[in-house]
Amino acid sequence: MKNNEQLANLSVSTSLHKNISFVRHALNQTDDLKERKFSFQGSLGVAIFLDTLIDYEKIERKFLSRIIDTTNNSKHLKDFIVASDQSSASYIQDVSKGLIQGKVAIFLEGKDEAILFSATKDADRSIEEPSNEKIVRGSHVGFIENLNSNIQLLRKKIEHPKLTVKYYRVGKKTNTKLALVYLASLANQEIINKIDNRINHISTDMGFDPGFVEEFVEDRPISPFPQMLNTERPDRVMSNILDGKVALLSEGSPTALVFPVSFFAFYQSPDDYNSRFLVGSFYRIIRMISFFIAIFVPAFYIATVAFHFEVIPGDLILPVKNSVERVPYPPIIEALIMELTIELIREAGIRLPSPIGQTIGIVGGLVIGDAVVQAGLVSNIMIIVVAITAIASFVIPSPEMNTALRVIRFPFMFAAASFGYFGIVFCFAILLIHLCKLQTFGSPYFAPLAPFQLNDLKDSIFRAPIWKMKRRPIAPLPKEIVQEENSRGWEKDEADK
Repeated sequence: MKNNEQLANLSVSTSLHKNISFVRHALNQTDDLKERKFSFQGSLGVAIFLDTLIDYEKIERKFLSRIIDTTNNSKHLKDFIVASDQSSASYIQDVSKGLIQGKVAIFLEGKDEAILFSATKDADRSIEEPSNEKIVRGSHVGFIENLNSNIQLLRKKIEHPKLTVKYYRVGKKTNTKLALVYLASLANQEIINKIDNRINHISTDMGFDPGFVEEFVEDRPISPFPQMLNTERPDRVMSNILDGKVALLSEGSPTALVFPVSFFAFYQSPDDYNSRFLVGSFYRIIRMISFFIAIFVPAFYIATVAFHFEVIPGDLILPVKNSVERVPYPPIIEALIMELTIELIREAGIRLPSPIGQTIGIVGGLVIGDAVVQAGLVSNIMIIVVAITAIASFVIPSPEMNTALRVIRFPFMFAAASFGYFGIVFCFAILLIHLCKLQTFGSPYFAPLAPFQLNDLKDSIFRAPIWKMKRRPIAPLPKEIVQEENSRGWEKDEADK
């Protein structure tokens, strides 16, 4: 018998027996490949499908029950199939690919082509709110692992004829289906062409998750900062698409990638827009303050205790001295001990079942914190510093930016331990230079601060009233900057009365 490479180049034969044999060998004689024979106008036919992917009731409804319908006088087998995705295949390779994707292949004796149609088994979980992106007000709907369902959620929110979907296949072994979703009237065509080129040049065996694709297409893979926004919320994707951005979704994953994005996009939450603008602005500023707390507080503690003890107020010198003098090693060592302990507790809490994970987080933090202080391994002040830092890092709505800050604070700690405040300033200067130089798909990452765009500040560090935001952010390079009428028109009517 011919090997698989030879089978891939074979055309569909007019012999039903040969076609069945070719398909079975192309799929390595897998046991879940099933046949269902039928008769059509005196000719023998067969429907071939993978039993593990197919809903047999759909085959009956879409095809098998219709070929016994005597009222249909058509002489073409295609007319008996009720499926919008019906297609023909002239090569065994195309037939085997269709079967793997959850399609049914129909062969008819004497015909040198196969008919394919989808009858995929539905095994989706219910639509619910993402556990890592919970909000107080607004929609509690999240993406699921079914790509078509996710696109349906977006189409329900954006009922616009220019909403465009482009499909791709990634992974030589997994053949994962990707979908690029954007509004053609807003998204910059250069960005579409750039991502299209990058996806088409991906060469890998597997690509089953947007996280795999992200590393292949992002501009600076070595940068600690995420350059694509990961989210499981349709409302968040919708708002970004309406700003002229692009979303990338994958079959089998509830996560969408949004790009191009700026640094400040990771500090925005749907709650900011569902609350009044003063409240939304207040909490957004709180999140921005948490950025500085997460990376600076441990470094400032280390630099102060090791180099700049004189800056401590007089009333605090004795308490700090009594807390530190029992610790037998430098502040950088106790900081590393506690930071690594916090990371271990966090990882343990994630991996364990929810009730146990919560117990580990609370009991582990209390017991270990008290024990290390009593043993003289860590000072009381360091426990407070680490606790504040951990809380500040978890304030950020994006888990990816959260992780980035936890990594970034370690270089700041080493710089503070080596050069004191000068090391912190030098490290922060490098961080700012990196943020100002970083770009995502041609869009500046640190916009609207670098380059400075006064108008875009209305929806970055704070949030202006929605009726004041009449222009889209310039950074994503949308085709239309000025939005359609967005104002409180009733004020003028009432003033005229």
